[in-house]
Amino acid sequence: MRRIALFLLTNIAVLFLLTIVCRLFGVDQWAAMHGYGGMQGLLIYAAVFGMGGAFISLAMSKWMAKMSTGARVIEQPQSEGERWLLDTVRRHAQNAGIGMPEVAIYDAPEMNAFATGMTRNSALVAVSSGLLQQMDREQIAAVLGHEIGHVANGDMVTLTLIQGVLNTLVILAARIVGRLVDSWLSGGRESRGSGIGYFVCVMVLQLVFGLFASMIVMAFSRWREFHADAAGAKLAGRGAMISALQRLQLNHGESSLPKTMAAFGIAGPLAQGLQRLFMSHPPLEERIAALQKQV
Repeated sequence: MRRIALFLLTNIAVLFLLTIVCRLFGVDQWAAMHGYGGMQGLLIYAAVFGMGGAFISLAMSKWMAKMSTGARVIEQPQSEGERWLLDTVRRHAQNAGIGMPEVAIYDAPEMNAFATGMTRNSALVAVSSGLLQQMDREQIAAVLGHEIGHVANGDMVTLTLIQGVLNTLVILAARIVGRLVDSWLSGGRESRGSGIGYFVCVMVLQLVFGLFASMIVMAFSRWREFHADAAGAKLAGRGAMISALQRLQLNHGESSLPKTMAAFGIAGPLAQGLQRLFMSHPPLEERIAALQKQV
C-alpha cells in the first residue's frame, strides 16, 4: 500500500528537526526578536523552511521507502518471474513516456505495491511477495500500470508543492499564535516571541496544524488514485485493472508494511466517519465502479 503517509511523516519529522536546529543555533530567536522583518519577513521565513522541508522529504522518499520495507532492488534478474517483472515495468514506462524506474520486491504476505521517487525519470516501483504469489500476471501488470501512472502523472511532485504551501501556512500560523501565547505568559511584556512559551507553543502547533494539513494531502491522494487506476487500465487493459482491484478486495488482513508507508500502495486502509478524512485511498468498490463507468 502506501505512498503518501511515508512522505507526510518524513515531512513532519523534517519540519520538527529544522525547528530544533533553528532553536539551537538561535535562528528562530533572532528572527523573532527582530519581528521577522514584519509580516513579509515572517512569510518569507515560513516559505523557505516550508517548501524546503517538503522537497527534502521528497528527496528522501525513495531511500526511506527502501529502508522501511526492506525492499530488494532487482539489479540482475534471478528468475524468469523477476525478468518478466522488469520487462513489464519497462514496457509500461516506455508507453507512459518516462524513464525506467528501479524495480524492487519486498517480503510481505499481503498483496500490495508502491511507487515513489523525486522525478518521473528516477522513480522506484516495488511489489510485495504476497502480490506476486496471489495475483496472476494480467492482474500484476495492471497493478504495475497503476504505479507507473502515479509516476507519469507526477503525483509526488504535485504533492510536494501542495505540502510545501501547507507547510508555509503551518509555520506562519504556529509562529503568530506562538508570539501571542509568549506575550501572555510574559505578562504582556514585549518579549517578541523569544521565550520558552513561544518555542513550546510553536512545536505543538506545528504538529496540530500539520494534522489538519494532512487531511488536505489525503484528499489529494484519494483523488489521484482514480487517475492512477485509469492509467493502469490504459496500460494493461480496463478488465485487468478491475480484476486486480477485485482481487485486492479479498485482502482483508492487516498490512505488514510499516505505518509510515500508509499511503504508498495500490490499496489503502478503509475508515468510517471522521477517519475517512485520513484515508489515503478511496474504498475499492468506488474505484471499481469508476472504472466500470468508463466508456
